[in-house]
Amino acid sequence: MPTLRLPGLIDPHVHVRDLAQAHKEDWESCTAAALAGGFTTIVAMPNTQPPLTDGEALAQYKAAAHARARCDYGIYFGAGPGNVQTAARFAPQVAGMKMYLDSTFGDLKLDALDVLVEHAARWPKDSPLLAHAEGHHVASAILAAHLAGRSIHICHVSRKDEIELIRRAKAKGFAVTCEVCPHHMFMTLAGTPSPIAAVRDGGGPGRGWGYLEVRPRLATQADVDALWANLEVIDCFATDHAPHTRLEKESGNPPPGYPGLETALALWLTAAHRGRLTLDDITARMGANPRRIFNLPAQPETWIEVDADYEWMPDAARMFSRAGWTPFAGWTLRGRVTRVVLRGVVAFDGERVPAEPGSGRSVHRSNV
Repeated sequence: MPTLRLPGLIDPHVHVRDLAQAHKEDWESCTAAALAGGFTTIVAMPNTQPPLTDGEALAQYKAAAHARARCDYGIYFGAGPGNVQTAARFAPQVAGMKMYLDSTFGDLKLDALDVLVEHAARWPKDSPLLAHAEGHHVASAILAAHLAGRSIHICHVSRKDEIELIRRAKAKGFAVTCEVCPHHMFMTLAGTPSPIAAVRDGGGPGRGWGYLEVRPRLATQADVDALWANLEVIDCFATDHAPHTRLEKESGNPPPGYPGLETALALWLTAAHRGRLTLDDITARMGANPRRIFNLPAQPETWIEVDADYEWMPDAARMFSRAGWTPFAGWTLRGRVTRVVLRGVVAFDGERVPAEPGSGRSVHRSNV
């Protein structure tokens, strides 16, 4: 493939951290990493500290984004067990609402079925509704949305039974979309290449099982094969960028999550070089589809330039994320972003991020 000029990429699933977790990442470092990876829009998850489940926390987080973001951004509101009656009033201020049916940080896990059903019914139908749902919880989320007569987006699908259920739901006319992440498409818990293989071969950040920790967990080769076999069912490629420091990952209680903004496009391009998917597959799932699903505005005079044949190995020391490590250390990737132009201004030049903190714009419906 020659040098490519593509529309700016969109990542609808990013953990920016900031505020009480700024030592892991903040809006400035996260959006610098996004631009270096070719993303001109990201949407931030609400399981922050404090969690984005009320007006005070949301206002604080929006202020941090306004002051520090270098690329365009949205923020999701968090559905909690205690905000069923109040969540919907914040819909005009956010890019959608996230429901957590599995474990996460903060008071966000929805254990009660009636709370899940009521959140799905109350959230405005013209605002995206997302779910972190694994296993049988995927069926619960899809059914709750269907009963409410609305759409739902399933985040980071990782298993064969999940993607096959979503395929069947789509065939029956259910309004469901889904995303996958690179680590679930390119890694397995037992197979190679894996983060442990990278560590063993000298490319990783250090020894320790904590670097494998991620949610959903890495699965089997059969699960990976099923995701690739159902590529047409997958609407979006998201990173689930979830940075933690080396010290945290090497601790006795390592938190789950991988940094991913700066390696995602190269992983998909490497797969394209190997004939596993096409450039159109990539641009649809990293641009047109998330823009449509999440009601994101167009970005005039915005594009990225990519040297599609450039071979490189991810080096955490040269990355912008504050995490300081990457699960893809030691991998040879093919394709790298060389320039990003956002609204006519160079935001990334291949080495530096000249975009100023605070130059990113909010994509919330009330701002469009």
